[in-house]
Amino acid sequence: MESLEALLELLTPLARLGRPALAAIDGRCGSGKSTLAGLAAHRLGCPLFHMDDFFLPPALRTPERYAAPGGNVHYERVEAELLRPLRETGAACFRPFDCRSMDFSAPIRAELTGLALVEGSYALHPALRDFYRLRIFLEAPWPVRRARLLDRGGPELLARFQGEWVPLEDRYFQACRVRDCCQLVLSGQ
Repeated sequence: MESLEALLELLTPLARLGRPALAAIDGRCGSGKSTLAGLAAHRLGCPLFHMDDFFLPPALRTPERYAAPGGNVHYERVEAELLRPLRETGAACFRPFDCRSMDFSAPIRAELTGLALVEGSYALHPALRDFYRLRIFLEAPWPVRRARLLDRGGPELLARFQGEWVPLEDRYFQACRVRDCCQLVLSGQ
């Protein structure tokens, strides 16, 4: 996989620093972020964190919050419970948000001595960007993404993504100029 090798070329030196370093992979739904990040984390033996664990809880889902580009992720919690503690102390503890139960799961504790990856849409929200040594954007054409979303959850999930999540993502990517802040842009095809 060409994208994986290009990614590993930049991540490997960070993994060898001997001190905590964070890298983020952002991109549109279905672009292959989770797969690519999982492969890279496995090859490098580093922890992988998912933005889906920081889904916005129902109490914060207000029209005002959704009106802000990138407001549909709990980026404040990503910073406070994951990124800032990892950068400052090398350790973090957070409770993933479970979309099925609409509640928080058991706490996850993480210690970091080298590189850690954060993957998912909104990982490069403007409030979070400065925490990362490397920022990666993964893109794929809509037909590829559509097929992946359809395969992931069938027509019902695809319709929900098209009607709800894709417009929110599109607004975030455009308003926050996410692709432009990245040192590396890869194809998720």
